[in-house]
Amino acid sequence: MSDRESKREIVEGSFGTLSEIAKKAPKLEGVATGIDGLDELFFTSQIKDGKPVKIPLGGIPRYAVVNLTGVSDTGKSLMAEQFAVKQASLGNRTAFITVETPATFLSMGLKGRATAMNVPFEDIENNIIIIDAASYHVLREEIPTLLNTLAHVIKTYKVKNVVIDSITGLYEAKEMLARTIVRQLFNFMKKWYQTAIFVSQKRSGHEELSAEAAGGYAVSHIVDCSIVLAKKTILTIYDERIFGRPIGEMVRLFRIDGCRMCGHDTRTRIMEIDDLGLVHIGPPLSEIVKRRKS
Repeated sequence: MSDRESKREIVEGSFGTLSEIAKKAPKLEGVATGIDGLDELFFTSQIKDGKPVKIPLGGIPRYAVVNLTGVSDTGKSLMAEQFAVKQASLGNRTAFITVETPATFLSMGLKGRATAMNVPFEDIENNIIIIDAASYHVLREEIPTLLNTLAHVIKTYKVKNVVIDSITGLYEAKEMLARTIVRQLFNFMKKWYQTAIFVSQKRSGHEELSAEAAGGYAVSHIVDCSIVLAKKTILTIYDERIFGRPIGEMVRLFRIDGCRMCGHDTRTRIMEIDDLGLVHIGPPLSEIVKRRKS
């Protein structure tokens, strides 16, 4: 062994037995999203009568970083806003980093979302803290400044959740740095024990139900969970038979595309946005097709 090799540093604290590390792990539990039909799609398991049994988690896993991705007009921002309103209504303060829409306009959307969800505005007005990266370019261009600002907000307001809409806006025109930026944000959420939703924009040329967003696989490979949204225009008689919609109408689709922290439903589902602008997760597409064939 050379002198150089013998002097290499050993990183104390970077290793331990499973037993030692498991003692420090947080409890696996669900965080309600406020999105109809979503919370029961995540589950844990228990052994009963010698067999594993699925137990609904009741939301996305606490402390998970969830990538919510899709092309434009698939309901990503609506879902992020529903999550923020729901958590705020439960008294859980949520930081909402707006990268695309100035804060004043986002506040209008959140107020409207609360009305649609039958949540009094006074129940949420002091529990959602908006960080306006859309108006303050330094927050978009300098990630350390954004993270310092977010850390201050978390400490000052005792924040439990973070929404970033959209994370793609933080690496526009510099996609070579996408993985670095996403990793920094991911590690920050873990350090501060935040449950986070990262909204990411898919390129229109990508396969609609893949998790690949702008920046390649930077987001989906790093985060704990990816939820993919898509839309499909009914163009053929075959599509009409499958979806039960006339030619020219649009169908929205939803799928959980992996979650490291717990079990989850893997089926592609129909997704609806109602007249009030609320997202509802519907039945699996496979069940719809089966019913139409029978």
